[in-house]
Amino acid sequence: MSNDTQTTWLTQEAHDRLTAELEQLSGPARKEIADRIEAAREEGDLKENGGYHAAKDEQGKIEARIRQLTELLKHATVGEADFDGTVEPGTVVTAVIAGDESTFLVGNREIVAEGSDLTVYSPVSPVGAAILGLREGEETTYTAPNGKEISVTVTKVERYQP
Repeated sequence: MSNDTQTTWLTQEAHDRLTAELEQLSGPARKEIADRIEAAREEGDLKENGGYHAAKDEQGKIEARIRQLTELLKHATVGEADFDGTVEPGTVVTAVIAGDESTFLVGNREIVAEGSDLTVYSPVSPVGAAILGLREGEETTYTAPNGKEISVTVTKVERYQP
């Protein structure tokens, strides 16, 4: 993990949802997967035991998600950041990017309400970093991973509301 920890603004709803997920994974889900691994072990030869290997893979995914949620919640701030009309994490931005209009959230995809189809750009992504601090009507360019210069004009900035 990087030492560059960044505060993530979470709505109370997002914080509660992620905390509940962490509690589920750390408690009942962890016990259930341990029981499945033990049951598969009792079947004998582990080399050719598909159930054992599937359970171990799932255990790895659960443990990785627990680490991710723990780190995210440790550095999260619950509430809403002061909003002054500039692009910052937790804002929904409408922008014209290379001639095409797009609406997206700048921030962490964990704050997006389940079922939302809102695209999320990290504040450290090329487009996210380029537009941080801009206001409606301002424009900039950024260098895409392929080396092309892409123009961006911010047309609307609003606070994210789940």
